Amino acid sequence: MDKRTAGGSHTTVSMANTAPAPLETSHNAKPPKPKSIDEMIETYIGGTGAVQLLKAIFVAIAWAFDAQQVFTDAEPGWHCVVGSPGNSSSCSPAAKWPCALPPGTRPRRRWSPTGNSTAPAGRFIAGLARSVIGTCTLVLSTELVGKKWRDAVSVAAFFCYTFGFLSLPALAYALRDASWRSMYLCVSVPCLCYAALLCFLAQESPRWLLVRGRTQEAVDTLRQIASRNGSGTSVATLDVVSAVMKVEDARRNEDDGLFSTLRMMWQRPWALRRLAAIMAAGFGAGTVYFGMPLNVGSLGANLYLSVTYNALAELPSAVMSWLLIARINQRSSVVAFSAAASACSLACLISFFATCTAYNIVLIYAMELFPTSVRSSAVGLVRQAMMLGGVAAPVLVALGRDRRSFLSFGVFGLVIGCSGLFAACLPETRGRSMLDTMEEEEECNEAAVAPFTDTAGATATDLV
Repeated sequence: MDKRTAGGSHTTVSMANTAPAPLETSHNAKPPKPKSIDEMIETYIGGTGAVQLLKAIFVAIAWAFDAQQVFTDAEPGWHCVVGSPGNSSSCSPAAKWPCALPPGTRPRRRWSPTGNSTAPAGRFIAGLARSVIGTCTLVLSTELVGKKWRDAVSVAAFFCYTFGFLSLPALAYALRDASWRSMYLCVSVPCLCYAALLCFLAQESPRWLLVRGRTQEAVDTLRQIASRNGSGTSVATLDVVSAVMKVEDARRNEDDGLFSTLRMMWQRPWALRRLAAIMAAGFGAGTVYFGMPLNVGSLGANLYLSVTYNALAELPSAVMSWLLIARINQRSSVVAFSAAASACSLACLISFFATCTAYNIVLIYAMELFPTSVRSSAVGLVRQAMMLGGVAAPVLVALGRDRRSFLSFGVFGLVIGCSGLFAACLPETRGRSMLDTMEEEEECNEAAVAPFTDTAGATATDLV
């Protein structure tokens, strides 16, 4: 810098820069982490609006119709006593026909639809069609809302299932003197009307669209949601583009589908262990959840009231799930309620209440354990493990009818008690944002383990 002297000449004097020197950058410093899709959606749409919340709950109503498609046979008070094979008919006790059917019990009228050859085929097709309803609607409804309302929407789906479950004994009692076809019509026609409305009112998850690379559809969906929430497009679309680019980089080598999900998990031992543990917990919860309503007929009580009591037991379990999700660790909740169901297996209502709560939390826990790229497939596998428990439950029920009901209830207690212990091997997810890719999940796992690794390393250094 030039400085004038007394003689009028100019002398160049080097002066220290008065501006503060930049801080030395540490080699451990990391660039700021880009926004996740979860954070970007929250910022872009301006929170969860009333219309958005109602649409998510409307999607969750599908659980009510899912519960209404559950049937089982009430054992009739009559049977054929003719011992001659030539004079025998198809009228035999329902206990001789153990059916692997999903949750809930619906007493039907004394004449069976199994005499119609098309009825079993129709039920088989209906079972295939409804096998993914619970998984898809639960994932879709929770991905349509922000983090604040995610737990509430999850529990809303369980409430809908409970109301659908409660409607079964009421309809069965009202139609006890009518044909079984009337019962089928009463539960099928409303479901058909709901499906038609769902085509026009439901939206695809913007999170799923972004992860699948359908960028324009995702942005259009976000703009629609933002306009309804009154936030418009106040935030620059740069956040959207950056999040999309991050997801695109992460999913270049990822394909869609169940087999791709299994392959990615097979390549990551932590994901495979996580899936196996939550599926084991789901199997135990599903066995008792499906088996206890099927076994109420062997207790000698009024079948309509027994089913109603079982359905009513789901209401406090749904409320309990809602209260516990935000306050108690999911891992601890699954272990505690599985143990409670095991200890209370002989007290049917208490056990069923604990089982319902464990069942609900397992599904929510499974959604939080896996990123968006594999969430639907992973939750679907967990629910299929629950269905597998439902397949095993009628066999135990039939054995209990032939011998002692204590056998089936005792096995129920052992199964859910042992399987619930697998949840102790899983990481805690309470209060954590939903991640989008397997890479993000791995980074989160490494960040969670890093403090313990650093502490262990420092301790080893001190000892040396």
